[in-house]
Amino acid sequence: MRNPFLACAAVVMTAAALAACGSSADGNDPEAAGAQRPAASGPAVPGPSSPGPSASGPSASGPTADAPAGDGPGAGGPAAGGTTDQGPKTPADEITPATGTFTEKQKKYLEDRVPKGMDPAAVLQTGQETCDKLRYLVKADRDTAVGAIAANEITDAADAVAGLCPQHQDLVDEAAYAYPDGAHTGKTLRPGVYRSASPTTKCSWQITGAGGEELASGSSDTGASRKITIPGSARSFTSTGCYAWLPEGNKG
Repeated sequence: MRNPFLACAAVVMTAAALAACGSSADGNDPEAAGAQRPAASGPAVPGPSSPGPSASGPSASGPTADAPAGDGPGAGGPAAGGTTDQGPKTPADEITPATGTFTEKQKKYLEDRVPKGMDPAAVLQTGQETCDKLRYLVKADRDTAVGAIAANEITDAADAVAGLCPQHQDLVDEAAYAYPDGAHTGKTLRPGVYRSASPTTKCSWQITGAGGEELASGSSDTGASRKITIPGSARSFTSTGCYAWLPEGNKG
């Protein structure tokens, strides 16, 4: 069962999301002063759709923009390159819009990202839509925005944020320390206090130590956020239906 907030947001998203975000105080809209933006529908709202565990685990690295999947915080974080990683790319000096011009920021984002033969405006639109999603989500519920990045539901967040909407870098940084649903094991587990972001009504978790000894476990059928503590002695942490666990306090 999806979090009630997300269910309501999905109903109004198509008609009102961009209108609600249009007056954003961030003052850094990616399409400002650039090429004509293709028409698009409002951003889809990410959120937990299933209580099943995620296949990806967290990465051992800190809050880097391109944290790979692994066994430490941030595995559900952004995947670099979006859908443009395959095949030869258009040289930077050949990337031009059909009409108008690209801003320097947009040109930087498009470098080594536009497959040969593809309209660069389409690639740019993907990044702009990612920024739109983040801008909407952070206004509605910041934890859901961070959780969507951590759960890898906004796969190109790191690149879009770095190139087009850097005002949201804090979301990417926090997501790098979060744990999406799934099994996380090994020395890369980071001790600390975590809160669940947009859990379903079938949220459950378990923390085990050496030899598989259970250190803590719990469940919640209310959909309300819960807090847990991962101790230094933890060797595995498994979460199902909780969407993502975000760090509390210092993340060093």
